[in-house]
Amino acid sequence: MTSENLSTTSTISQNDFSQLNLSEALQSRLVQLGYTQPTPVQQQAIPVVLAGGDLLAGANTGSGKTAAFALPLLQKLAGQRASGGNYVSALVLVPTRELAQQVADSFVSYGATLTPKAKVLAVYGGVSVNTQMLALRGGVDVLVATPGRLLDLLSSNALKLSKLQTLVLDEADRMLNLGFTEELNQILGLLPRNKQTLLFSATFPEEVCELTAALLHKPVEILLQNDEQQTITQRVFTVNRERKTALLAELIKQNAWQQVLVFASAKNSCNRVAQKLAKQGITAEVFHSDKAQGTRTRLLDGFKRGEITVLIATDIAARGIDIDKLPVVINYELPRSPADHMHRIGRSGRAGAAGEAISLISHEDYHHFSVIEKKNKFRLEREQYPGFEADDEAPEDCLSRMEKPMAKPEGSGKKKRKKLPKINEQLWGNKS
Repeated sequence: MTSENLSTTSTISQNDFSQLNLSEALQSRLVQLGYTQPTPVQQQAIPVVLAGGDLLAGANTGSGKTAAFALPLLQKLAGQRASGGNYVSALVLVPTRELAQQVADSFVSYGATLTPKAKVLAVYGGVSVNTQMLALRGGVDVLVATPGRLLDLLSSNALKLSKLQTLVLDEADRMLNLGFTEELNQILGLLPRNKQTLLFSATFPEEVCELTAALLHKPVEILLQNDEQQTITQRVFTVNRERKTALLAELIKQNAWQQVLVFASAKNSCNRVAQKLAKQGITAEVFHSDKAQGTRTRLLDGFKRGEITVLIATDIAARGIDIDKLPVVINYELPRSPADHMHRIGRSGRAGAAGEAISLISHEDYHHFSVIEKKNKFRLEREQYPGFEADDEAPEDCLSRMEKPMAKPEGSGKKKRKKLPKINEQLWGNKS
């Protein structure tokens, strides 16, 4: 990449929102919300977005990146409300339903003191498309969408993108990892050439680099991942496979955590772990794509309010979980992708708060966890929890499992991933 690269040392003299040229209305709202200082990504991104340039931001989940693009976009859209005719002024593409609603709610919250208020809408699958089509009438200022539902609405002529001013790709790596390459090709080919593009990603695999090169025009780069990982303490416990659930129950009881997010690799695993925990006297809820959208929303709200202590989730369903000061995340099963490990642990330690991430690994996990460490450039000491120590050698039945490939995570088999064709540089409106 040849774009301008900003370090984490800001050129702004004072580290507060008053130095970022935000309007008084937005600043007063931030005071109401208890925001005292911008996070590094906010401090560096807000001036770039206000200036109208393209932006490439590498920042972990929980870094405050939603405010980094929502605040300046709200300011830019103030006084130029949706012009009717089902037009969209700003489009935010996200990988999951929960994240779509979370981002839309953030826009509404940040813009609560603006007059007139921005019209913000989240559209995603699992709910009535007709209701969303009605809400699009007259146009919207900010549309937050998952790729599949956006294409459904475009095919029904429910919205128009010809007057789009800003495109935001949030969690671009996750969108491509979930197999949305084909959908992105279709959507990006419909957008006008002259637009501002903001791309946020926690990791930069080959597909994201290709997307960045094709889509962004001389972007400012803000790369902050390593700095923000320091708020999360990682630990790893080795344990025999058949004792993993018992160790999970012991950790929950001994630490008396009020909120615990447990990651499993598949829907069946979530259900099985919840059943085993129930036998240990621990009530847990499961959160995956088989749950109806209304149920998922209810579970997420209950977890945020502290009414649910233990939530067991798959990666695909947990992308929108945003909870202040979530104390701990536990990897009951490892993610298939090393990049997903960083997405998982980013659910804790958000916005500079301290957090803890614990991985439980048995013999068949040892090699894969080493790969995760190598790819993410860290190394953890293997710990033994008293009474749950792993055997020195793997049992015979474990050896057969180690020879088999890992099961594909939820959602990975729905779409075949494709490399981004180079010809799409012309279709995607690259202004170079």
